[in-house]
Amino acid sequence: MSVSLAFLGDGLVARGLWDEWFPEHDVHNLAASGNTTDEVIAQIDRVIELRPDAIVIGVGTNDLGWRKSDEYVVRNVETILHTLRRALPETRIMVQSVLPRDRDFAETIRSINRHVWQYAPTQHVQYLDLWPALALPDGELDPALGIDRLHLNPAGYAAWLAELKPGLEMLFERPPSTTSIPIQHA
Repeated sequence: MSVSLAFLGDGLVARGLWDEWFPEHDVHNLAASGNTTDEVIAQIDRVIELRPDAIVIGVGTNDLGWRKSDEYVVRNVETILHTLRRALPETRIMVQSVLPRDRDFAETIRSINRHVWQYAPTQHVQYLDLWPALALPDGELDPALGIDRLHLNPAGYAAWLAELKPGLEMLFERPPSTTSIPIQHA
């Protein structure tokens, strides 16, 4: 079954060879190096115009480089998910955990991931937790999987892909959603 599959996010996503790894799908890599959640929000109309069958999102780590708070990142990810769900009710959507990096960011990333994991089901979005495959117990990116404490090497992408492939299979087994639950701002 060939479907259109859009990847959205930051440089970690942009560097993925998704069209090579998913040759059975019509892949669109809309991610870009340096993208923060703000840039993804700015690109959202482009994704909506594409009307892909499925969207895979990976974003948030660059926000931390700009010293944005976990609340800021979570609110933007919620906005991304809600906007996509409202505009594309038949599209299957997966949001991935913010990937581990150097341990100084571990607690903030854990907080972001916990909130996104809790929010995703309200928008009928599948959450994919990549931490078990990529992080050390202290929350740092496993050095065997990275070229520094942020970017992945081929082994890191292989570990990611080993989680993503079954995650996408599950995503396509479920019917697409037709409703979203509005964001409640306090």
